[in-house]
Amino acid sequence: METRARTWVKAIVWNAIGLAVMSLVGFVMTGSAAVGGTMAAINTCVGLACYVIYERFWSRVQWGRSYG
Repeated sequence: METRARTWVKAIVWNAIGLAVMSLVGFVMTGSAAVGGTMAAINTCVGLACYVIYERFWSRVQWGRSYG
């Protein structure tokens, strides 16, 4: 099972990457850094919460794991 700390670090790093990409996409699509940044921030907050819940759920599922 994965530790909570590892789950959070993975989630934060993944969401930092997503924030950068979404900011760029938002800027390109709207022409506004403020609107693009706001869209990216909201997306990052929602995505972080969903990712952590998803990872914690799967850390408890035994299906598909190989031991030794």
